[in-house]
Formats: sequence, C-alpha cells, structure tokens
Amino acid sequence: MSAYRDIRIIDFTQGVAGPMATMLLADFEADVVKVEPPAGDRMKDHPGYLCWNRNKRRMVLDLHRYEGLHAARELIAGADVAVFDAAPGELERLGLDAATVCAANPRLIHAWLPPYGTTGRWSQLPPDDGLLTAVSGCSFLQFSYAGTPVHLITPQVSYGHATISANAIAAALIERTRSGIGQAVTVSGLNAVASVQSAGATKMEGIMRQGRVGSRGGWPHYRLYECADGKWFFLGSLTAPFFFKALEAVGLIDILGMEGVEGEFTNLLQPAIAKVVLERMEARFKEKPREEWMQILQDAGVPKGPVGIREEWFAGETVAANQMRVELEHPKLGTVAVTGVSAKLAATPGSVRHLMKDAQPAEIAALPASAPSSPADTAAAPGGPLAGIKVIDLGAFIAGTFAPAILANLGATVIKIEPLDGDPFRPYGLSFFGHNQGKRSLALDMKTDEGREVFYELVLKCDVVLDNYRVGVRERLGVDYASLAAINPRIITCSVTGYGPEGELSRDPGFDPLMQARSGMMAAQGGDDEPIFHQIAVNDSASAMMAAFAMQTALYARERTGLGQEVQTCLASQSVLFQSGEVTWYEGRPPAPVGGLDFIGPRALQRHYECSDGWLAVSCSTPEQYQHLCVGLGHGEWAGRMTAEQALREPGKGALADLIAGALAGFTRDDALDRLLARGVPAAPTTRVEEIFTDPWIAANNFLRDYVHPELGVVTAIRGYADYSRTPGGFAYRAPLIGEQSAEILAEFGFSDERIRHLVAEGIVRQA
Repeated sequence: MSAYRDIRIIDFTQGVAGPMATMLLADFEADVVKVEPPAGDRMKDHPGYLCWNRNKRRMVLDLHRYEGLHAARELIAGADVAVFDAAPGELERLGLDAATVCAANPRLIHAWLPPYGTTGRWSQLPPDDGLLTAVSGCSFLQFSYAGTPVHLITPQVSYGHATISANAIAAALIERTRSGIGQAVTVSGLNAVASVQSAGATKMEGIMRQGRVGSRGGWPHYRLYECADGKWFFLGSLTAPFFFKALEAVGLIDILGMEGVEGEFTNLLQPAIAKVVLERMEARFKEKPREEWMQILQDAGVPKGPVGIREEWFAGETVAANQMRVELEHPKLGTVAVTGVSAKLAATPGSVRHLMKDAQPAEIAALPASAPSSPADTAAAPGGPLAGIKVIDLGAFIAGTFAPAILANLGATVIKIEPLDGDPFRPYGLSFFGHNQGKRSLALDMKTDEGREVFYELVLKCDVVLDNYRVGVRERLGVDYASLAAINPRIITCSVTGYGPEGELSRDPGFDPLMQARSGMMAAQGGDDEPIFHQIAVNDSASAMMAAFAMQTALYARERTGLGQEVQTCLASQSVLFQSGEVTWYEGRPPAPVGGLDFIGPRALQRHYECSDGWLAVSCSTPEQYQHLCVGLGHGEWAGRMTAEQALREPGKGALADLIAGALAGFTRDDALDRLLARGVPAAPTTRVEEIFTDPWIAANNFLRDYVHPELGVVTAIRGYADYSRTPGGFAYRAPLIGEQSAEILAEFGFSDERIRHLVAEGIVRQA
C-alpha cells in the first residue's frame, strides 16, 4: 500500500504542469480522475500526454453547460483535492473558486495553478512555457554569444511548476491530518520560476547574476570542452580539490604557479586569469580524442560528462539501473515507454501501473462523499503547513541543500549542519544565498565521536534527515537509515546522489551539468551546432524538488504507519523526468524539437523578436492569431501570401520571420505589445535580468522579498513557492552564516550552557 492510496484527486488541468503534478501523486496511488473538455486536453496529441496522465482515469465534462458543471461540483464534493489551472477570474465565473467549493466540502484542498500570476496584465495570457520564461526573465538568464534571449526547447519551468505544485499539495495533506480541514493552495507560474531560478532571481547591493558571452560555461573548471575528434564533454570540477586533480591529470598543474594565482583556487575566478587558463585548457583538450580524456579523468577521480543524446541515455544502463524506463501497452500505439518513479520510498513505494483509462460513469458516481470534517479553528495559522516538522540538512551545493529550503518555505524547522569550514558551495555567493533561505546553521565536526554523538541526540528529536553524500559515505559516517532508525524509529532519511545506488556510474561524483551532458539536454538545445550548457540548474533543482516531495510523501505515510522509512533519489533520474515529454517513446512518435546556438525560437510565430528598445516573445498557435498578428503590425497583406496553416509551420529563421522582425524593429516594445495584445495575439515582454527587480507585474505578484544580511547589506531574493489561505508559510530566516545559530540550536535541543561551551572550546562546534 502506497502513501496516497486513501486520497482522491479531481484534476481539471491541461498541458504539462497540472497533469504532471497529479501524476506524481498518482504514482503513489492517489486516485486521480482527470476531467477533460469535449475537445480533450489541449496537449492530447503531444507524446508527453501519455506519461503525464498515466495511473489516472479520464472522464469528459463540458463545464460550460449546466450538466457538466453540476457533475463537476458533485465530484469535488467527494474529493480530497481538486486541482485547477484556469486564468484569474475564470473559476469565480464558474463557481469553482476556493471559497465556494470549500464551503461545500470543508476537507477539500483547492489547488490553483495559474499559468503566470494571480493578478496583472500578463496573468491573462494563454498557457505557454515560452511566454512564461520570457516575461519572468528566464530567457535572458540563459547565456548566449550575441546577448540575445534564448528559447528553451524543453519546458523546464512547466516541469518545475508541476513538481513544486506536488510539493504544495503534499504539504496541505500533511497539515490536514492535524487540523481535519482543507484550504486553498495557490502555486503560480511565478512560483515555478522561483523554484528553478532561486539563484538567478537574487540580488545584493546592485550585484545580480548576468548572462555571459557564450554558452559553454563561464569558468575554466566548470564548462564544455571540445576534443580532437570533434566530440564534447563537460568538465565538472566545481570545487578546488576536483580542479587541482583535473589540472594534474591533464598536465597543466603549473597553472597554479601562474602570477596572480599562487595556488589559490579563488584567484582562478578572476576574469583576466580565467581567460588565460581557459585558452590553455581548450588547446590541451583538442590534443586527444574524447575517449582518451574520459579515461584519464576517470582514473584521476575528476567529475566529467560526455555529451550524449537523449534516446541513448533513456535506453541506457544508468536509466535502467534506476528503474526510470517503464514500458506499457497502448491499444493503438503499441509499446509505449515512459519515465519511471524517480523517488524511491522503501516502505511505501510508487509505481507506474497503467496508461490513462477512461472512467466508467457508474464507477465515478459511486465514489462516496468525503468524510465530514472534525471541528477545527479555520482562522489563519502562521508557520506554514509543515509547522512542527524538524529537518536536519546535511546537504551541500544545490541538489541536496535546496530540498530542505523548500520544506522551510512550507513551514518546517530546518537545521543546516555543515562542516566547521562551511558548505563548500558558499563561495558561489548569490547561488548559495538563493538556495539556503529559511535555515539556521549548526557547524559541527561529525568526523569526531563526540560530534556524531551530538548529531545522534538531534536525530532523536527530529523527523527528517537529508544528505547528498556519494554512495557508501552515509554508512561510513554512521548516518545511514539503519543507524538512525535504531535511534529514532520514526525518522525519515533522504539521500540524493548523482547516479543512484546501482549501476556502473553509481560511485562517480555527480553535478547538474554532467547530467545535462549525458542525458542529451545539451545536445538537444544545441541542435546541429555545439552543445548548450543550461543556466537553469535543471537536474539539481529537479532533484531537490523531488526529494522534498518524497520526504513529504514519507511523512504522510508515517501518519498511517507510525514509522519512518528510507527515501532515495538522484540527479540521473531527474534528467529523464524533466525530459519526460521528450523521451516518451513509441514507434512513429514525432521527433522532439531541437535548438541551436543563440536559439530564439523554433517557428516564426513562436520566438523572440527585437524591438527598437527591447525584446518581446510571440506564441501563435491558431490561424486566427496569425491573421490578427498581420493586421496588428499593419501588414494585413501578409495573410494573403500564404495560408495561416502554412504560416504556423514557418521556421524561426526564414522569410516570414524576417518580415515580422523587420516590422517589430520599428516599434518600441510597449507599442508593439499594445498592437498585438489588442487583437488577441499571445505576446509578452522578454524581460532582462535587471528588470526582474523593478517590474511592476512581478512586484504585484509578490515574487521577491528583501532582507538584511549582516555582511552584505540588503539582499533581494525570491519570496516563496506556494501560498496557503489558512496556514501561510514563508522563509523565517535568511541564509545563515557558518555556525551562526550553533549555540541557539543546541540549547533548544536541551544541551546545557556548560556542554555547549565545552563543544566550542574543543573545536567540535563552531559558533559564528
């Protein structure tokens, strides 16, 4: 029996985000009924539809007719969760808003996933990942050679929207086990942007993350390199020890003695020095074919990832070892391969059981009404839905440590236990701050017996312990599930690794871009050109979100069983989950899209265009929208040169694109948007990084918050990942200094002042 078997979800969403969110819950046996309009889901012909809607039952209702709307309300009256993705105002018009339906079913969790924001001009745009990445600044956060925005060929923000929404729903379900009542949960497209750009949307004292020239990576120790045979690989030596190993392995250790370097890793990050080092390394790697370099670096223990293609990765050994490829039978398409369940729960595992089935009306009608709620105070309760949950964070970098930050935003108490010299990711400034909000730091030497004893005493009073150690390290340190469950049978442990516990790569160090390279993400974004390094930390962020969801799923299961369990996930699994629409396979499936260098869009009617004072994005999907674009730009005659159906197929570089580009170049961005939007053409500004922090629409949707850092002054960072009507959460703390709250945390766990002074004096604990 899996975690959500007793949960009934009515899913009114379409596309990627909503269906994939409910898929994650259905994988753990939630009963998901997908309600579709008579014309079907707008993405019903996309191969990913088969994956995102597995393990569900489908029924058709026309919500714009009395009979359909009445049936929908009956379904909601017997549900635990109802999920919607309508634009602002639409649910109120239908009487499916939270206030209305929760009054009829007080136990209901009403989850609303608006595609953009909850208010403002751009919140009314039709759902489109390209427009969302444009208006939120993500397109300009991607590095390019010409300084243009970049269109991502995989819907990374929509995948993030799905995963962070599943987290928000899981948190509300946990809270309901205590209060007995439901509430409204809102996870907007901007919350999704926050989940994948917690580093990019961070600013301190005027310093913000800006795009660099090129798309191979900004630093010599962490970038793409081409070898003598024209093949590429990513060098993932993110930390000083790894980079020093790399330099020694390739015969360039003398770089450490260069003037201005003097053996210091951080000196290599200075632009002038980095340029010289980069030139030498590029020349060296072009001396041998890739296979030779891979063996040399492997023997030296240096993280690296050869650039591959997604089809081979999805059919390969690492994906199989993690059970991330599942084959099912479709009545018309034959064998269909979809992604597996990327979070492994030992006691209440998930599974892929079937493709979506049509629900029988009698079967749905027979669903019993939800049990009445027990009396509870419905007033807002500060602290978030996870208030009272205590989490120990042993993670570092992004994939591990960002997961507890998500739980902190949802109300959990998170203790970041780090070595005495701190998380090795701290030198990366803005990224560290963005991924470590909401925590307090305890600097503890766990390599000593006394340090481990301190840790064990904390475990006794906590709920969850997360780490992202390499395979085998947990057991060596005595922090594996078996050791901790012997201390606290209710403990939940979560381990995030690079490649999973099994398979030929399982013991290799894993960083996000290594998965981008191996899984085909880089090759697909680059198309026929060179591979592209995604500046969204795709697999890191995805693994963190899945770890957070998995920990909450285990917490929900614990409410029934009373026992904890072990949870595992890995970056390799997310490398296919966050390409689930692209890797879903069946004989004859249409090819997934590919990009190119400085890729501004796949089609003339779906791409970025430069105006006289900035960029905008358009995304036309119907003949009428093309015709309106022609008239809006003052060139109605274009519509007579080709059929609208032909125009919708025109490539991103070609005659039609040139015509549109020429017209838009003569308008200011605001004027062009007025002309297009007045005629119903889907268009949005392509926001630059610096505009994120001053844009009125982003401000109106409460995307950012300011806090004062004791060393850096005012820091602007993202505010949160979800909003709750009754249990509002948020970050209670900024990112901490090393050991900033060590004494405070130990005192809360019952350590005496004398013992705390002893631990500090002995160098076992560091207090900032």
